[in-house]
Amino acid sequence: MKTIARLTLFFSLNFALLFLAGTCIAFLSSWVDFIRSVPLDAGAGQSIRDLCWLSLPSALYLSILLVLSYTAREKMPIFLSMIGVFVLASLFSLGVSFALSRTGTVSPVFRPVESLHALPGRILSSRNNAVIPLANDSQSEGPRLISIPGQPLIYQELPLGMDNAPVPLPPLPFGDSSPQFLRSIAIDLALSSAVLRSRFQESLLSFALYAFSLALFLASLRFIFDVSRWPLANLLLGALIFRVVLALESYLNTDQTKLLLDTILQRRFPIDFLVPMVFSVLAVLLIFYTLLHRSVRFKRFEDAETY
Repeated sequence: MKTIARLTLFFSLNFALLFLAGTCIAFLSSWVDFIRSVPLDAGAGQSIRDLCWLSLPSALYLSILLVLSYTAREKMPIFLSMIGVFVLASLFSLGVSFALSRTGTVSPVFRPVESLHALPGRILSSRNNAVIPLANDSQSEGPRLISIPGQPLIYQELPLGMDNAPVPLPPLPFGDSSPQFLRSIAIDLALSSAVLRSRFQESLLSFALYAFSLALFLASLRFIFDVSRWPLANLLLGALIFRVVLALESYLNTDQTKLLLDTILQRRFPIDFLVPMVFSVLAVLLIFYTLLHRSVRFKRFEDAETY
């Protein structure tokens, strides 16, 4: 009972802190995106509920990672650790989703600021291209110069795109120097958040199948944290494996992959069940491997004692 209590307390604290930190980071990121928009408008902001949904996958992945490492350091029984982490992760993800669904419509975090528009002569950059507005136009629809590398300047008196819709201006040139691997992680976490949210809005069964199978798959990776005698090395290896799982989750949720799985299984299962089924099968295989590996180690230990 004491082991279960410590596991529950450690998981609860980690999940709460990581969820709060993820929401704060999502808030700052949304704020930066908001102030880089020209002109500033309310559509650039996100509600608190949206930001909380964005932080749910990161809190789930990181809390499971840290708690599994903790159970290995504390020499907790491996199968008790897997079961406890699976149950806690499932309950917390379901509870947070229910709480977010009951918050109702929340106003955007940011409000429009009318003082910042596309000032004439301001150079706005997007990748290697640059746009220079030539008029003080609050709607960003006035004439502009476009600079493309290797080409002469292009003058557009009335920039229109498809269906005669105005072409928006690129963001203000505050720069984006974040490493590519961090951007890729942020994209995969955003995709995971979108999947969890859409499944919850679809039905409770769809969300439970997905979230619970993902939690079971992550919990079944407990054996990684016993690979070596150095807890930090095991934690780093676990973080790398969890990154692979996150990328695998994004890959499995693509339409092409779902169609491929549906074709292989000859359309015997609903398409929403395919990804949870893959997670569950992988989790069962890893649990079976852990059971087999532990039994072999135990038999070797008994043989060593006999001799």
